[in-house]
Amino acid sequence: MAGITGGRMVARVMKREGVEALFTLSGGHIMDIYAGCVDEGIRVADVRHEQAAAHAADAWTRLTGKPGVAAVTAGPGVTDAVTGVANAFRAQVPMLLIGGQAPLKSLMKGGLQEINHVDIMRPITKFSATVLETRRIPEYMTTALREAYNGRPGPSFLEIPEDVLGASVEESEVFFPVDYRARGRTRGDAQTIEKAASLLEKAKRPAILAGTQVWHCRAAKMLEDFVAKTGIPTYLNGAARGCLPPDSGCVFSRSRRQALSGADVVLIVGTPFDFRLGYGSRIASGAKVIQVDLDYAELCHNRDVDVAVCGDAGAVLEDLTAAVRPGGAVAGWRRELAEAEEKALAADRPFLDSDDAPIHPMRLAREINDFITDDTIFIADGGDVVTMSANAIRTRKPGRWLDPGPLGTLGVGTPFAIAAKTAFPQTDVVALFGDGAFGCTGFDFDTLVRFDLPVVAVVANNAAWNQVRFVQLLKYGPERGRVANELNPLRYDRIAEAMGGYGEHVTEPSGIRPALDRARASGKPALINVMVARDVFSSSTRSMSIYG
Repeated sequence: MAGITGGRMVARVMKREGVEALFTLSGGHIMDIYAGCVDEGIRVADVRHEQAAAHAADAWTRLTGKPGVAAVTAGPGVTDAVTGVANAFRAQVPMLLIGGQAPLKSLMKGGLQEINHVDIMRPITKFSATVLETRRIPEYMTTALREAYNGRPGPSFLEIPEDVLGASVEESEVFFPVDYRARGRTRGDAQTIEKAASLLEKAKRPAILAGTQVWHCRAAKMLEDFVAKTGIPTYLNGAARGCLPPDSGCVFSRSRRQALSGADVVLIVGTPFDFRLGYGSRIASGAKVIQVDLDYAELCHNRDVDVAVCGDAGAVLEDLTAAVRPGGAVAGWRRELAEAEEKALAADRPFLDSDDAPIHPMRLAREINDFITDDTIFIADGGDVVTMSANAIRTRKPGRWLDPGPLGTLGVGTPFAIAAKTAFPQTDVVALFGDGAFGCTGFDFDTLVRFDLPVVAVVANNAAWNQVRFVQLLKYGPERGRVANELNPLRYDRIAEAMGGYGEHVTEPSGIRPALDRARASGKPALINVMVARDVFSSSTRSMSIYG
């Protein structure tokens, strides 16, 4: 009988799961996985830092709906990946990180890069374990993937010692699980659905806030059907951006604070009461609240909820659509919010059209919004620049918006772009960075070049960590308020050119769109370095609401 190595088993499980690419950084402890990927026809995308490998696996899951997989070597390989795993954990992204380990025969002897990875990873994963026997690798991998999708989704970690991974066993001794996780959707309790429908029918000023789980559950069509039937004003955050057609007449953004503080019934779908909602305090205290979430523990967390529904966003929205009868007074409420939207847009208009130099970040955002297509995958990686841009840049389809999520990790942009262009090579990919964020993983621009992944990157360069800088200046004054938050106005475009990409430097608003067009036309990974105003801050930074 033929033998099969542990690395080949890893690749075969990935293949059966529908995973087409492995993200990694070269490491001696895991090299047999690469050989297995070659045998199974899986692409190997090697990056310049393990954090980037984990972020890319995270983005692969978000974009494709299939679990992303990253493999990193032992010791610093695993610890470098911790931030990427933690980001996926807070963002509820089911992915798998495989870590190497010193040979099993020499554990506890002080082997090269030996460290207790499993306990390090346990608090930020759904599953963390060591494979002790080669033939059980498929069993452990499928268990890790099943746990990643159990209830609230999240990452799993699997450590495979080098001699376990590289050993060969008879293929007849290996069991490859096939039906190892449930594929159905969790539905809400029928009585609870009826109660929620009754509240919505009686509401005079209802509002919906739909979050990331709407996209994770692939529930865009269910949300669209529900909103079309009820006409309820709807606000989208996180990965839910783009899950409703922009011309639906029910999608709002700039009036969210007014809607949540003035609503009598609020339906929260798949987004937690965390700092982004003031831990629930931004919803009117007298409003009836309906909360839908995959995670039972997230229901009623940080504030009381009138109707709590534990279930898949798509299944619950389907049931609500069937149960609800449209109320009669929503049109007036929609008009009121539409007027608030127009007023807020008018207030933003001078900044969106500003001809000032250095360039106002809102003008940059407006130019990017005009530049992206209906199909563009847009990636946001930064602090205040991205916060200001969120209302101006609108993705047009579901699954086209990527940002770090609630952990707020800077540095996701380049690895997210690597994953996006690897998964969808024919799709336009545009990434907006703060200059601080680009510095975190910007060297992986080299990976975009090596794999010929033509994305358009835009660095909004104000030579500062501006979100923090504002608070420091306010709290400590000009002398101490400038400590550790200022950068050099680097020519990031020249760095991109040095790596083999296309670069341009923009200092005037009129130069933004031509530079973007030339970047797209170059056919190369491109970076536009845009000098933006430093002393401009978002409303959330000025109010310090992000710090809760």
